[in-house]
Amino acid sequence: MALSTAGRRRAVFLDKDGTLVANVPYNVDPSRMRFLPGVHEGLRRLHAAGFLLVVVSNQPGVALGRFAPEALDAVEARLRDEFAAAGTTLSGFYWCPHHPAGHLAAYARACACRKPMPGLLLGAARALDVNLARSWMVGDILDDVQAGRCAGVRTVLVNNGNETEWRWSADRVPDRVVRAFDDAALEIVRGERAADATERRVVAPRASHA
Repeated sequence: MALSTAGRRRAVFLDKDGTLVANVPYNVDPSRMRFLPGVHEGLRRLHAAGFLLVVVSNQPGVALGRFAPEALDAVEARLRDEFAAAGTTLSGFYWCPHHPAGHLAAYARACACRKPMPGLLLGAARALDVNLARSWMVGDILDDVQAGRCAGVRTVLVNNGNETEWRWSADRVPDRVVRAFDDAALEIVRGERAADATERRVVAPRASHA
């Protein structure tokens, strides 16, 4: 599958559970969504830097029969409200309903969109005109890192204790490791400033000499 490197826009792809909100397994009740410390500040920082903010989330509860796909509409609405409260915009909410051990035949399969596969990011990039080479993925486990690396984006692992297996491979090594979400936002903004400065030096015309 071709990577989107010609898009005009930069994005930060965001894992939801454990990264933006406290991880409550199979939760689709908006009232139980508790946003983690530093998330609102980090979202504002990324928005101010010109990034699209895109949530990409595994939702195996659909395949396991825990909730209907329509239940995620309320989750998306709560995300949009919280992003707006932070002075930002949620540009997209992309989720995978599949699980190989699912109970519902329509969703019980391996797929290209369940992280650590990159399908959610690739689909979002096509829909939103995103340049993956200038984009980032932020998550709390190495499956998020692998999805980002396989999609061609740079990655930040928020090492907040949610990763417990630490299965390393070449495509599971993050570009940055931080302790909190706002630190991830800081690292991304700094990284982009450095990349922009390098790009300006590369394209700057050389002075002519008579």
